[in-house]
Amino acid sequence: MSGQVSSPQVRVQTADFDLTAELAQLRAADAGVGAIVSFVGTVRDLNEGATVAQMELEHYPGMTEQAISSIIDQARARWPIQGALVIHRVGPLLPMEQIVLVAVTAAHRGEAFAACEFIIDYLKTEAPFWKKEQTPDGARWVDARVSDDAALNKWTVP
Repeated sequence: MSGQVSSPQVRVQTADFDLTAELAQLRAADAGVGAIVSFVGTVRDLNEGATVAQMELEHYPGMTEQAISSIIDQARARWPIQGALVIHRVGPLLPMEQIVLVAVTAAHRGEAFAACEFIIDYLKTEAPFWKKEQTPDGARWVDARVSDDAALNKWTVP
């Protein structure tokens, strides 16, 4: 059926994901999809001037998935998106490994781009994840970034 709205898909997992397979599955659900926009976040090998050997992500099971579903619901209230998928990995990750996938389908690219950006901006600041990096000087928790808060602020309606 063309133009149907599918339920949001949210997965928090330790396993890696196959970007091509995930996007194909999301798109296959609706022949009315005219745009698929995706964002993949990866582990950097350098952060705040220090080499990162590994990053570990922790979360609150159940609460995290609910928070992400709520973010997708907020995007749906703003744009006529047809499908949304968020996969977020947890546990130990190495540089260059995939951390997160946000994918959105819509009839048109404008809505898909805006909704995808909105979801990742909210995900970075509102979802209950904690990051710890292993550096040559030992382990350190990663604080929230001012740039992430600024990105979130652009979505606030005055």
